[in-house]
Amino acid sequence: MKKVGTSSLALQDRGGLGLGGPGRAGDGSRMDLQQIGALAVNPLGDRIIDSFFPDGSLRLDFPGFVRVLAHFRPVDEEDDGNRDPKEPEPLNSRMNKLRFAFQLYDLDRDGKISRHEMLQALRLMVGVQVTEEQLESIADRTVQEADEDGDGAVSFLEFAKSLEKMNIEQKMSIRILK
Repeated sequence: MKKVGTSSLALQDRGGLGLGGPGRAGDGSRMDLQQIGALAVNPLGDRIIDSFFPDGSLRLDFPGFVRVLAHFRPVDEEDDGNRDPKEPEPLNSRMNKLRFAFQLYDLDRDGKISRHEMLQALRLMVGVQVTEEQLESIADRTVQEADEDGDGAVSFLEFAKSLEKMNIEQKMSIRILK
């Protein structure tokens, strides 16, 4: 049993993603994930899929799959917050969920979301529903509102602060079984 988040989770792939199922090599590909309907229709689906393949790897093993998926595990409602400080923060904690979301925008991995990166994400999310001028205005305003130090970009701490009133624990949770 592998410890994921704040509770034990026993997972076994039944071959649906090619991650160790019968007759499978034990790893999956981008194409396997692209066939998941919710990712296929998500405007940031390709970026989410990229997170399963760190450092440009081409194959996904089952432990890596579970590690990324753990970010989307609902937060334990019974968790009283008395976590051992020596233990690593669970992958499904608020801060780790925010870090995961941040990396979907920070494409060059410089620790900042630039106006250009925000504009790219907005283009994916709204498509042709708004003009380029409107998108640029939204990107400028979004970066300007979150950018507290005036450097023209949004750091992780600024990103987290701008989302402090959002229920990220709920919005970034996938409930499969209860």
